[in-house]
Amino acid sequence: MVKVKEKKNLPAKITGKTKHESDKNDDKMYFMALGGLEHIGQNMYVYKYQGKYLIVDCGMGFLEEEIGAGDVQYCDTTWLEKRRKDVVGFVITHGHEDHIGALKYIWPKFRKPIYCTRFPAEILRRTFRGIELDFNEKTDIVEFDHNGATLDLAPFTVETFHVTHSVPEAQMLIISTDAGKILHTGDWTFNDDIPIEAPTDFARLREIGSDPKLLACMCDSTNSSRQTKQVTETQVRDTLTEIMKNAPGRVIVTGYSRSLARIKMFAEAARAAGRIAAIKERTNPNPVPYVGLPEFREMGIEFGYIGKDEVYTHGEIKDLPAEKQAIFLTGSQGEKFAMLTRLCRGQVKEMKLMPTDTVIFSSIIIPGREQDVSFLYNKLARMGIKTHTIFDTDNLHASGHAGRPELERFYDMVHPQVSIPMHGDYINEMLNGKMAMERGGAKHMMVVHNGEMVALRDGEEPYVAETIETSYVVMEGETERSADDQVYKNRRKIASNGAVFVTLPVDKRGFLKGVPEVSSAGIFETDTTGFMKRQIQIEITKAIDALSKAERKDRDNLVRAVQIASNKVVRASLGADKKPQYSVHFIQK
Repeated sequence: MVKVKEKKNLPAKITGKTKHESDKNDDKMYFMALGGLEHIGQNMYVYKYQGKYLIVDCGMGFLEEEIGAGDVQYCDTTWLEKRRKDVVGFVITHGHEDHIGALKYIWPKFRKPIYCTRFPAEILRRTFRGIELDFNEKTDIVEFDHNGATLDLAPFTVETFHVTHSVPEAQMLIISTDAGKILHTGDWTFNDDIPIEAPTDFARLREIGSDPKLLACMCDSTNSSRQTKQVTETQVRDTLTEIMKNAPGRVIVTGYSRSLARIKMFAEAARAAGRIAAIKERTNPNPVPYVGLPEFREMGIEFGYIGKDEVYTHGEIKDLPAEKQAIFLTGSQGEKFAMLTRLCRGQVKEMKLMPTDTVIFSSIIIPGREQDVSFLYNKLARMGIKTHTIFDTDNLHASGHAGRPELERFYDMVHPQVSIPMHGDYINEMLNGKMAMERGGAKHMMVVHNGEMVALRDGEEPYVAETIETSYVVMEGETERSADDQVYKNRRKIASNGAVFVTLPVDKRGFLKGVPEVSSAGIFETDTTGFMKRQIQIEITKAIDALSKAERKDRDNLVRAVQIASNKVVRASLGADKKPQYSVHFIQK
């Protein structure tokens, strides 16, 4: 597997074995991110103390558009794998894919216990079983109480307590060693009105936040720039209710499949509007190796977050009058195989969109999904279907991430010595750190890059002790590739410059024994006269004939002759900056 350096201005890598790598009596704590700094997603954080490593979260990232292929992206753990024996385990803050989604790829390389609450634990068990991963359901995935727990992962003690987010059972972590305490927030917001679970444990937050020995706070920065107060889930419910009451036909709501509070609010809104709530189940009856909306509905019922008779399936209510139906489905981000996308493309036999439908997007647009969501907006508009989005209707979505009002409230309670903002682009991390200093009284702020290992000690200024080369991996089917893989380089080159494919009939001495066969992708398909193809054949023949007997015996010389000859024709016709990819195949005659 090839590693790719992240394209950032990192400090020079420190060479040689530093003290903290060899001295297990080192009295400092260390923090590093393999992913999750200066970008959204791909969260994977590492804490080190006395030669032992604690991993917090292990998530997938958003694919970079220029990669040109692949299914998912996650952190390259080569550096950490070399220290596998000293890893004490994985602790998970909550059940979003950007915090747990990479475990199915990364955990088998470590096989250390995963500690989490029952909601992410059930997601992981179902996922691991779906991909037929060999694991022990009780010892490899260890559940702790979602109301708060203490984990002994020597030399670390990890205390967890509940905080509100857009999935159930989100946890903040207090990571303690003899060197001090660190508050790791995970993703959070102060949405004090989520009916399916208790609010944030403010008592514990104030207690740890006022501890003078609170060494550092690693805090979620995703929405630091939002200036308005947090919308609550009950406000979303009230908005959905009013829309459903006034809609002439079916109401279709699309949102995030694991947001059980939103599904609960959707169900309550439907009931208040005289409708029956349902999810749109899959059309494929065969088992799937992933956890989706039907499974999250089951889990919501199992854990008591959704009533058994609150949300049905579409198959159970499809014969009701349209004005009695409210349907929740996937596809708010325009995902290719999600239900709303397939409905817009007419690919669902048992359910067709109608002009009397109302479609509600109860979500934001995740960065990078703008084009896909725009397709849905425009397709629905062309079909004459009324839509409601966050751009035209207030209180359609309650974010799971703190904005400025919530962060100010947070830092009025939490006063760390050091602020290390995480999980957000650079400007949002800066805004977060600035609030930590202004409102929280932090003496130091460290806005660091992935791979920079920060040394922390009580009462002292933090510093970057070492810089690790970080990279990411793209999983394409069952193949791991880096974004710098030659396969992707070739795809990008073909996409922008086209390709020329040449078959040379040659004898063992390298002499041509016929006319070269030439075809292309993106070069001369529209050349109806065949002029460019014929000219390339002529130039290749002339170039090879001009080679000496000694030169033509080396096939590398034949390949170069083909490229030079072809470029002469292509650039004369299409411009001097055109640089197609060449593929030369030999037939021995």
